[in-house]
Amino acid sequence: MKKVLVLGAGQLARMMDLAGSPLNMDVKAFDVRTNNVVHPITPEHKYGGLAQGIANADVITAEFEHVAHDVLAQCQASGKLLPNSQAIKVGGDRRLEKALLESSNVANAKHIIIENKADFERALTQLELPLIFKSALEGYDGKGQWRLKSAEQAEAIWQEMSAFIDAATSSVPQGIVAEKMVPFDREVSLVGARNIHGEISVYPLTENHHTNGVLSVSVAAPINDALQAQAGQAFKKMAEALDYVGILAIEFFQVGEQLLVNEIAPRVHNSGHWTQQGADTCQFENHLRAISGLPLGSTQLIRPTAMVNILGEDTLPVETLAIPSLSVHWYAKEKRAGRKMGHINISGDTELMLAQRLTQLAQLLDKQAFPDLAEFASKYLAKVS
Repeated sequence: MKKVLVLGAGQLARMMDLAGSPLNMDVKAFDVRTNNVVHPITPEHKYGGLAQGIANADVITAEFEHVAHDVLAQCQASGKLLPNSQAIKVGGDRRLEKALLESSNVANAKHIIIENKADFERALTQLELPLIFKSALEGYDGKGQWRLKSAEQAEAIWQEMSAFIDAATSSVPQGIVAEKMVPFDREVSLVGARNIHGEISVYPLTENHHTNGVLSVSVAAPINDALQAQAGQAFKKMAEALDYVGILAIEFFQVGEQLLVNEIAPRVHNSGHWTQQGADTCQFENHLRAISGLPLGSTQLIRPTAMVNILGEDTLPVETLAIPSLSVHWYAKEKRAGRKMGHINISGDTELMLAQRLTQLAQLLDKQAFPDLAEFASKYLAKVS
């Protein structure tokens, strides 16, 4: 039995455990809030602290990238951490991420790193408005971001960002990345795996839709071969540069026929949840296979599939379960506004069938809880009809 320790005890560790059980894997999670090793599904069961968890594990991995550096160092020193600590740090610091993209010759938005007002003024001079400013550390789901559309806003935004930098409590100094805003056609993401032997297998590109800065829907369906190849090349360059092992997610902006990397996530990813019903081997199982030295499972799309995030709700109309090829995955969390409580996967034999079922689902769900799902489903149905 392979023993796996996951840094982080949220829903991603939970789904890794569910995927690992059929492979005879024993998955435990290190809860960074309590410093206890717990069972991912029944966290009331505790198994000591980090040192004991490291000693008991055959391999250590992470479900999020903002792991304290002292924890990463302890795990890296054990020789059991996959992906390696540097790869996890790159995913958690946009400055390191941009350096990786540049050194790997992977296309991304024009940018400038900001650590002081002189850097800020240089960004205003060298990058065309509009600009987006993103915190280097701990920015996610639209948080830690500022948009500058006119020069008149500059001083007020600098004051906000300066206060944000000064208030940082992280062990690594906070900073800001300024980017020229990209007028993209859509956002897509690629989830792929690289194992300890250097073998790579990637899932199909997934189209993502956001609501108020948070991912709300991902759709996996047949896509342009040239775009898939372009994304696969970017994945290969970055995974090999990092000597990466495990699942790596890359978010892209599609501008015409070009893909620009927006950001990477060194872990299983929300936009890959569709793989639970849309692929032979889901991202969670392939992550465990990759870090454990097992052969990678198939990443081919077996049927068009969409994932719908459930935010701030702990129930769904029972009628949704009557929709064919629909699965609900709850995370066993206490209800809180905006919190990721679970997700729905829904599939169809064709894109048209998927769009019809997604439209049916949107009609059943609460419009306030899923504010633009009906509009998205309607546009998707019109596109594939």
